[in-house]
Formats: sequence, structure tokens, C-alpha cells
Amino acid sequence: MGVRGGSSAPVWDMPRSPTAARNLAETAEAHGVSTQACLRGTGLTAADLDDPDAVVQADQELAIIRNLIAQTGDPPGLGVEAGLRYQLSSAGILGFALLSSSTVREALSVAVRYSVLGSMFHTLSMEYRDDDAVLLLGDRDTPIDVRQFVLERDLAAIAHVFPVLFGGALPVDGVFLEITLPRKSSALLAEVEEIVAVRYEADRTAVIMTRDILDQPLAAADPHTARMCVQQCEDLLDQRRRRQGPAGTVRMRLLQNPGSIPSMSEIADEFHITTRALHRRLALDGTSYRALVDEVRDTIAGELLSGGLTVEEVANRLGYSETASFTHAFTRWRGVPPSRHRRRSIPGAAGPRVRS
Repeated sequence: MGVRGGSSAPVWDMPRSPTAARNLAETAEAHGVSTQACLRGTGLTAADLDDPDAVVQADQELAIIRNLIAQTGDPPGLGVEAGLRYQLSSAGILGFALLSSSTVREALSVAVRYSVLGSMFHTLSMEYRDDDAVLLLGDRDTPIDVRQFVLERDLAAIAHVFPVLFGGALPVDGVFLEITLPRKSSALLAEVEEIVAVRYEADRTAVIMTRDILDQPLAAADPHTARMCVQQCEDLLDQRRRRQGPAGTVRMRLLQNPGSIPSMSEIADEFHITTRALHRRLALDGTSYRALVDEVRDTIAGELLSGGLTVEEVANRLGYSETASFTHAFTRWRGVPPSRHRRRSIPGAAGPRVRS
């Protein structure tokens, strides 16, 4: 069921900073593999990795990962080694937004909302239960041949960042990881398992926290800085939404009828180009078809919910055949369910009770 229409490009398939690629090259060097060998076939140079203004495409980073795996023989914990090189300060404005957040809850909301500005190959979403908050890492669009490496890298990076948010004193009670891979193949290093408890062979990949942790203050909390950084993150997303060129043209086309989103191939046919050419042109604009679809739905959903429509009405207008599918998507976009966003936007408005 789900959404009518669709797209072929993953949400992470867009230009990114060279930081993650540089971490991969440094990991390769630690195993005796040259940067040149690590970058073979990518079109990138060592100078690109040190250029803060350079742009690395997602497929280039994936090629680096494949080179690293092939050149090193894929020793246990290779992805973790790369992940532990991640520094929150290297995440740019997103990193500062996380650091200056007031609480864990606020930081998680920022991370989910603006994860597209980072370098992960996982999609982030939040689920809230009676006693727990669950940060889910979706890997449906991650290529199978690099899935284990990327999983270990992203989880190691998260585990490495968590103590930084707390000023080095992570409240480990009530925080643990769930990993879909069996223990013998996941090979998470001792450094990660000392930070948080790990539950292997689960049916999902997630960071689980008890609810009381969500409202704990963070070490570098600064409401003024947080607002400024979040606004800059929002501005970056807004630039992508309102860009000119192919991305702007596609976005205007999607806005014509957001309740019936065409597939990427249908859009390409309308523009009399191939799907591959459309993908390439959008990448040059710093985005992807799926990201544009999400931007359009996100923008319209926020406006409609703030305007008083119910969650079911918004889901229907955006072409979702099931309200639950819209709720899941909205939570992935903004870090909170649409019902909660609606209550915040319309003080005193409860509206029909909706499961979200």
C-alpha cells in the first residue's frame, strides 16, 4: 500500500562534504593502503579531501568504501575504525546545532530533521513508546555489498558522538544499541561496547533510550546558539527547496499535484531526457528526486497541519493511501509525529484522536 507513485534515488543520494571520504582514506592508510588506491576510479584526488569547499557525490563515497574493503581484505571492525574517526565538530552547522541543543530530545529531533545534511547512508526516524524512545536506522536503500561496513561505521559514529553531547559523561543506564547483524559478523570494537550496551541479532537497527534520558540537559546547551544553528540548517534545506535550474523545475512540477506524485521515469519522460540524465542533473544541483519529493510533501504537510487539517486529511491530500504511512514519513522528516506537530502549531486544538 503506502504512497502512490515513487522515486528511485535514495534520500542520501546527494552531494556531501569530503569529511567522511577523508576519514575513509585515513582508515585505509592505517592499514597500509595509499590514498591513491582508496580513491581509484572515483575521479577524486587527495587534494579534494582536504578542500573544505570540495563536493563528494554519494556514489563516489560508496566507491571509496568498496576500494577500502577490497584493498584491506575487510578485517573485522573496519567500519567501526572509520566511524570512530568521526568528530561532531566536523559535521559543520549540523554538528553545532546538535551540540547547542538543550536536551537529548531536542538534539534527536534536530538529527532526524536535518540528517540529510550529514554523511550517513541510513535514514533516521523516531518512535516513542510508553517507556522508551527509539532512534531507528533504516538501511533499505543501502547497497548490500557495503551494508555491514556502513552499519558499523554509522553506529560507531553515533556511539562516539553521544558522550560528547553529555560532556563525556554518558548516562549509560537505559541506553543501548540493537543490531540486525549477528555478533560474530558485526565485530563492533570494545570502544563502542564500553560506551553503550549492544544487543545483537535483533530484528531492527536502533538506539534505544529510556524516556527519562530524553529530557536530560546537554553539556554545551545554548538556546540562542541552538536557534541560530537550526535556522541555518533550515536555510540550507530551503535553498534546496527553492533552487533554480533542473531541481527548481522538478520541484515546481511536483507542486502542481502533490497528491499524485509521478515516478522519476515519468518526470524524465515529460522533460524528454533519460532517467539517468535527470539523476545526474539533480545531483549537480545538490539533491535527488526522492529528496525533492520529500521536500515538497514536508513543506505542504507542515502548512496543512498548521492550517487546521487533521492528520488523515493531510495524508489523503498528499496521496497516501494509509495514514500510518504518512505518519511514518512525517516523523522521519521532522522527528515528531504529525499529530504532535499539529498540536504545537494550533494551541488548544486537539482535533480527532489519531494514532501516530
